[in-house]
Amino acid sequence: MEVKVLSSKLVKPAYNAGAAPATEYIPLSIFDRVTFRMQMAIIYAFASLAPSTAAIEKGLAAVLSQYRAFAGQLGVNPDDGTPSFILNDRGARLVEASVDADMVDMAPAKPTPDLLKLHPDLEGELEEVVLLLLTRFRCGSLAVGFTSNHVVADGHATSNFLVAWGRATRGPVHHHKDLFKPRSSPRVEHDHLNREYYKPSPNAVVGHHGDGADNIVIHKAHFTKDFIAGLRASASKGPGRPFSRFETILAHLWRTMTRARDLSPEETSKIRLSVDGRQRHCLGKPAEYFGNMVLWAFPRATVGDLLNRPLKHAAQVIHDEVARVDGAYFQSFVDFATSGATEKEGLAPSAVCKDAMCPDVEVDSWLTFPFYELDFGTGSPSYFMPSYFPTEGMLFLTPSYVGDGSVDAFVPVFEHNLQAFKECCYSAE
Repeated sequence: MEVKVLSSKLVKPAYNAGAAPATEYIPLSIFDRVTFRMQMAIIYAFASLAPSTAAIEKGLAAVLSQYRAFAGQLGVNPDDGTPSFILNDRGARLVEASVDADMVDMAPAKPTPDLLKLHPDLEGELEEVVLLLLTRFRCGSLAVGFTSNHVVADGHATSNFLVAWGRATRGPVHHHKDLFKPRSSPRVEHDHLNREYYKPSPNAVVGHHGDGADNIVIHKAHFTKDFIAGLRASASKGPGRPFSRFETILAHLWRTMTRARDLSPEETSKIRLSVDGRQRHCLGKPAEYFGNMVLWAFPRATVGDLLNRPLKHAAQVIHDEVARVDGAYFQSFVDFATSGATEKEGLAPSAVCKDAMCPDVEVDSWLTFPFYELDFGTGSPSYFMPSYFPTEGMLFLTPSYVGDGSVDAFVPVFEHNLQAFKECCYSAE
């Protein structure tokens, strides 16, 4: 796929009152500091009759006035050196491009390296928080490649921004200014040292090095509504409440990944699973809170237990661990993260991008995010999916574009494990 870049510009916020506010330095919250330092990248595709670039740009400028962090930069406050969002209205990078082909002939059904051509160049030091590439195809269709720095906002906040952008285009928002405050009598009631943080060794080399992608492929597994219903029935046999769609699908994928990897029964596998604090009604922040408010649950089990015990066991492990990350857990984290212990003990955030997760799994569930509500005035996107993230074991769950309650799972696996994964992916046990 040959993508021809036509233009590149910065889109600055458009304020109704005219004059832009003064530059502000908003300190990173403890949740911002502990999250992944990476560019979130997603792809939208719109069929013909897609909105004009001028309309999209105008809507972007309007919504950036409400989400100033997405128009600013990351840096430090010159007064005290505190890592901060710099609300300086630098703007979002908007690149326009074209492809001399029809989208139906070029669009991949699952993430491949070609998708990276539908994003702006992300190499080197990025000065903007948000970078966009609008690619027009010969048929009139439009691909929107959106990337944003995860330190500025998590998936929930980003999806709210995207929906607001659509509303502004086809034509308000809560922004954080206050730090998360500890209780008057702080109480650290959980082991945050070994969950959100870790003690790095002086010579350790961690993170994503980009040298493992050659033997990793991304498999798209499509789970129909009937298949999911069968899984839930199997997992929910016996007394107790039925497990949710998410718990059931994740339990199934956890077992499937473990079986495909051919791990020894004694090994332990764990999941890193995002838990949204907004849904816990904690810390006094509303659902519209813009920023990061995510911690993680870490369900774990031995390979032998995962494969030899029924699906219900894996679903129960997931359910119980997520339930532990409640409002009290979030408040305990705030008390710990603001205590000075992380600086004193030289701790680092455990949220680090890796080339491979094996024997573990990480999951990003976008099942409840309103990404499909991005509407510039000509209808919702014809499909939506994560971009190309070749990290073995990092799963993405999205609602299928079919819109019938089915779910798509994007599963990066080692090439030598792909066939084994396919063979057991659609087995209920």
